[in-house]
This record gives sequence, C-alpha cells and structure tokens, in this order.
Amino acid sequence: MAKSLSVLFAGETWSIHTTEVKGFDQFTVSSYGEGIEYIQKAVRSNGHQFTHIASHRIPFDFPDTLSELRKYDVVLVSDVGANTFLLHPDTFFHSIPTANKLQLIHDFVREGGGFGMIGGYLTFQGIEAKGKYKDTVIEKILPVKLLNGDDRVEMPEGSRITIDPDAHPILNGFPEVWPPIFGYNRLKAKPDASVLVEFEGDPIITLGSYGKGRTLAYATDCAPHWSPKEFCEWDYYRVLWGRLLEWLAGSG
Repeated sequence: MAKSLSVLFAGETWSIHTTEVKGFDQFTVSSYGEGIEYIQKAVRSNGHQFTHIASHRIPFDFPDTLSELRKYDVVLVSDVGANTFLLHPDTFFHSIPTANKLQLIHDFVREGGGFGMIGGYLTFQGIEAKGKYKDTVIEKILPVKLLNGDDRVEMPEGSRITIDPDAHPILNGFPEVWPPIFGYNRLKAKPDASVLVEFEGDPIITLGSYGKGRTLAYATDCAPHWSPKEFCEWDYYRVLWGRLLEWLAGSG
C-alpha cells in the first residue's frame, strides 16, 4: 500500500455579491461557496491528508517559506489566479515586501516536490486571461505552454473523452470512454511532456518533470460545471486522483 501523502490544495472557492431590484427598491445579498467536495473525498479516500486553503485566505495562509511548503508532498492549485499569490495586502496597499509564493512553488518543485494545476476560469490563463500564469515561473515548471489570451474551450453539449488504457500505467484498467466534460483550458504540451489524455488534439491530462520534482497540468475542472456530477461521482475519479497524486509524489 502506498504511503499516506500530505496534499495542500489551494483555491476552488468564491464569493458572490448580488443586487436584487424589486420595483422601486433594491437590496444586496452575499454568499460564499466551495467546490472542493469531490476532490477532497477522492484524496482522503485514497488514504491521503487534505489541507485546503480558500482563495481569499491564500495571501495569509499559504506558506511563505520553502521550509513550510516542504511539509507537503504535493501542492495543487485550482481556479485561482496568479494575482492572489503575488499581491499580498501588505504589498498592494502598503508597499511592504512579502514572499513571492509562485517562486516558492517553483523552488519546491525544483527540489523534489509535486505540483499540479487544475483547470478553471482563473487557472492557466482562464477567462479574459485573468489567471495570468503566462510567462510566470509556474509556466516554467508546468509540462505545458500557455496560450496568449482567454484559453477556455466551452462545450455546453458535453463531450466524452476516449482514451487508450495502455498509454500510461496511470490509465491501466480504465474504460476507453469516460463521462462527459463541459469544458477545459486549451494548452500546448511541451516536447518532453507525457500526454495521458487528450481531446481533439488538446492535452487534458499532461505529466512532466522539473528539476527533481514532478508536475501535472489537468486542463478540465475537478468539480462542476466543467466536470459534472457524472464525472466527479464516477468510480474511476477516485482511482484517477489517487494514481496522479502518487505519481506526483514520486511513488507511482
């Protein structure tokens, strides 16, 4: 049995502020949401530890030293942009130097850590390119090149992925046809990367290495809407993430 891994998962949360207008009057309503239900269950069901940092807490709670980051075997970032890691309130509002958290992730991987980026409206480039990971140290360590501009591919009709179960040990035993997805970030695999899963020539799951570490580009989401319940509740979803994490940690 593989050892228990310590996984740090950052992002996949949001706040919504709505103004409702009813005739002459109006009022506002605020809400908070998290999309970690399925990925958290998948990680923990494989016997691994799951530590979550909400998007708005990243400036404060994400490790700001390499020694703190090394407490984790794998770091995953999902649906939260580069600005959140780079613009600590102390720096943005008061011009006080703070840690470059993207550089820390780079150094963590270079020294042997595992890192994965999961698709969404604010990862890779995302909607209106507001993810802003292009030309950062994160693009340098990822197994893919990012596009200029908005990189989303929307498939509201739902499109099924077909794979070759013999393409990589991670996929051994998987069915050839997977549940549908509703979108992904369009990426370009680097020459030395391993593309496990693709859709019409676009890489969906790509593996690579950097320094002593390993990296993953998971181009679709780990939760709805791009990955509907049919995908997230699929029996192989848990298996897939278990094998990906073990590979990232160097044990798979």
